[in-house]
Amino acid sequence: MSTDSGIDRSRLRALAERERATFADRHPRSRAAYARADHLFGRVPMTWMNKTAAGFPVYLASARGNRITDVDGNEFVDFCLGDTGAMAGHSPEPVVAAVTERVRDGLATMMPTEDAAVAGAELARRFGLPAWSFALTATDANRWAIRLLRAVTGRSKILVNSYCYHGSVDESLIVVGPDGHGRSREGNVGAPVDVTATSRVAEFNDLAMLERELAHGDVAAVLMEPALTNIGIVLPEDGYLAGVRELTRRYGTYLINDETHTFSAGPGGATAAWNLQPDVVTIGKAIGGGVPVGAYGLSAELAEALTGRGDLDLVDMGGVGGTLAGNPVSMAATRATLQEVLTEAAFATMIETASAFADGISKIIEGYGLPWSVSRLGARVEYRFANPAPRNGTESAASADAELEDFLHVYLANRGVLLTPFHNMALMCPQTSAADVARHHEIFERALSELV
Repeated sequence: MSTDSGIDRSRLRALAERERATFADRHPRSRAAYARADHLFGRVPMTWMNKTAAGFPVYLASARGNRITDVDGNEFVDFCLGDTGAMAGHSPEPVVAAVTERVRDGLATMMPTEDAAVAGAELARRFGLPAWSFALTATDANRWAIRLLRAVTGRSKILVNSYCYHGSVDESLIVVGPDGHGRSREGNVGAPVDVTATSRVAEFNDLAMLERELAHGDVAAVLMEPALTNIGIVLPEDGYLAGVRELTRRYGTYLINDETHTFSAGPGGATAAWNLQPDVVTIGKAIGGGVPVGAYGLSAELAEALTGRGDLDLVDMGGVGGTLAGNPVSMAATRATLQEVLTEAAFATMIETASAFADGISKIIEGYGLPWSVSRLGARVEYRFANPAPRNGTESAASADAELEDFLHVYLANRGVLLTPFHNMALMCPQTSAADVARHHEIFERALSELV
């Protein structure tokens, strides 16, 4: 695998400096707002918003469909879509209508609504797991799933893939070190204990390493994405996911599919698209149409085992979803998103658009003879600065080129196109058009023509 991006670094730096200056000129109100935010930690509502290629973030004025307008009046074609949080498009009409109606009639009551049961039934239909519960984020859904599976197995450890992403779950911040064994991920903030005390790790697409770690007999669950996403898309090799399922069953370990990002694979995520059989599915972001929500679904066997345990407090301190989990607004939004927006027909269109995006970007890269590759997961596409595409998280991390990535992001933003700030992810929503794809490709090719 090549890790040389094939770019003249001095030319890249000169162009990047030019583009950052242009960005500053185009966004004076965003820059001023950022400078005034003295009472926000890091000057932003959440510190990850400081992941910006140009030195300060764009401030939102409005967003509709796949268009964003910032406080300086600049309009963007949005391929970021809230890093999948707005996979349904920004403010889809059915969600706006459902939430508006619900807001008038109570926001935080600690009472169930019928919308929750409808949303749970639709998730069960799509993902094949019958028992669902709700949180406010997929991070919380993962945390609760981990606790449930530790309780039911009596085992202490969770196994994840190197350079996975499951939110801020402590157990997931482990990577495979140079010696082939687990160590804390770089930059891990305030770990409560050494992560190797709670977790085991294996490379994605490596069944031998997975079996080596499961053989210790102390793993309650394997928590994994069916395809890695946050380190760049890493797709499963033929037979890998079937091998994971066989090994987890052999060693008495539960399997959790985190579909928060892999939901782009289709209306039932990778679980339905690839006929997977997890014991638990966790998901968040997109199912609420932009309103905060997370969810976890359990197999019938697992749900029965847990509800039959009189020693587990599943009502009071065990309700880790939080007081506002399952709130009426989130449930109304989730019902509307699943029933009326992210439908099977919508996914078919989104995936067709993403396929055209991937084909077009591949042709441009090939035309310039760059050692890059393109990976697609349903409605989501990423271009990678390596060829062939990385086969695991460690390879993917090693192929990163932050300097080049930042340049491309600023270059595109200066010409009205947004990618997700954390990697080169382009996501399609129901409103993304062929013209939008062509616009991205025109600007992308222009950027390469200046670089190469």
